Amino acid sequence: MRTAVEPVEVRRPSAVRALTTLLAVTAAATVVVELLNYWYAPEQEFGLAVRTGWAMLRSLGFLALIGHVRRGRVVARPFGLILAVTTVFAVGRLVVPRAGVPALPGLLGFAVLTALCVAVVVLLYRSETVRAHLVRHRKGLVVEGGTISWREVTPKRPQANAWLLTARVAAFTYSPLTLVPALVATGAVLDGRVVAVPALLLWFGAGIGVSYAVLFCTAFLLRGRAWARRALVVVTVGVLALDLPLCWWLLGTDGLVRDGAPLVTAAALCLWSLHRATRGPGTSAPPR
Repeated sequence: MRTAVEPVEVRRPSAVRALTTLLAVTAAATVVVELLNYWYAPEQEFGLAVRTGWAMLRSLGFLALIGHVRRGRVVARPFGLILAVTTVFAVGRLVVPRAGVPALPGLLGFAVLTALCVAVVVLLYRSETVRAHLVRHRKGLVVEGGTISWREVTPKRPQANAWLLTARVAAFTYSPLTLVPALVATGAVLDGRVVAVPALLLWFGAGIGVSYAVLFCTAFLLRGRAWARRALVVVTVGVLALDLPLCWWLLGTDGLVRDGAPLVTAAALCLWSLHRATRGPGTSAPPR
């Protein structure tokens, strides 16, 4: 017999349950595909190990996304979009070797993982059931009527909220996408390129500093401050201006493609989201 004080378990819609299952499968597939790529790689060097480890960490991102979906958080949609796009880039850059033809198991694994990521984005942005489920915002301290409570905080500008959240999530990837190639370049410095030590230290410092700059800008971005948008654009351009030349100098053309392309993609998505968020109420709907 159920009493009145017992919590009633609400069954999630089938589309939401399918999405969480798909995310779990994608997380497992990320690990499997990366291990296959590393196993069949002609040269299991330091840089490949770093990039493989970073790509495998994305499986934790999919697990975190499952938590956001289960809680019905609005942030799940932009988070899932960024995670799916950057995962495809992170895995794709490791499938193609520096010389020769990619291994067939790696290609098949990459095709399967790409299909899973596409399916995740389709469910997040095309399913009306999932859209209706992902309506909750983060919780925080709210002072109202002389009382302090811990409850959901609704953004002040809900019409532009989806695009601003997408820009925010994309900008938060700048720091790891900068630090990973810097860590890869450490191997080149250890091989005798001592002259590159100051540039490498600058690279690491910029990678850490950009995380604080993005955190500061996005804190005011969601509050509708116009200067925060301009500041985030400056940060984006600055990251590209520093990271891409260093990738080319210390890692060569191969490193520029493998490590620069994901950063350029994240920056383009951030700038596009900022552009859409400022076009007015009529065009500020969530990205499709």
